[in-house]
Amino acid sequence: MDIKEAKVIITGGSTGIGYETAKLLVSKGASVVICSRNQAVIEKAAQEIGAIGLAADISIEADVQALFTAASEKLGGLNVVINNAGIGYIGSLVETSVDNFTKIWETNVKGAFLVGREAANHFILQRSGNIVNIASTAGQKGFAGGTAYCASKFAVSAMTESWRAELRKDNIRVMQVNPSEVVTPFIEKCGFEPTNVASKLKPSEIAHTIVAMLEMNDIGFITDATVWATNP
Repeated sequence: MDIKEAKVIITGGSTGIGYETAKLLVSKGASVVICSRNQAVIEKAAQEIGAIGLAADISIEADVQALFTAASEKLGGLNVVINNAGIGYIGSLVETSVDNFTKIWETNVKGAFLVGREAANHFILQRSGNIVNIASTAGQKGFAGGTAYCASKFAVSAMTESWRAELRKDNIRVMQVNPSEVVTPFIEKCGFEPTNVASKLKPSEIAHTIVAMLEMNDIGFITDATVWATNP
């Protein structure tokens, strides 16, 4: 697609991968709405990069519906949704509470589902559109301490495959990006200090991947892209 014609929603857009992707898209001429739960935070981020900031909790159905209505009005339509919002939790199986597991599931799976469903409702009507799900290498292989998080990202991969099978006939490209470890506030929120930062992936590498996938002519699409640091 021509990025100058892109009208984009990015969830989880106040920091990290979402922020850098929005910044890159805006620099290439796209019109972009970013969202997060906190109104003040998302407005500040939007002002910094020339996007539009809207507050929404993607785990709440009414918030997602309101987000799409407002974004479509402000952008004059929609043709790209980047399903990026997510939270993390690392803990052993016996340490993982139902609350821990449910909190991850509510945002990473239910939230991604609600955003994807609303995107499909818009794109099926216009018989075109792009959905990019941000999953993880944790959705390709589990690891010790990853019960809740890996389960959520495996679920995102399953939804991506299902949506792709359903929506190709409507000219809707459903794509997935699987980053390995990326140096963002996400790591610290999981309770870890990033190490070997200089040689690890930055959000800009993932932003580059997302935009490159969108830029391919609409006649084709890249189903999945997995991004690893060369020598972390």
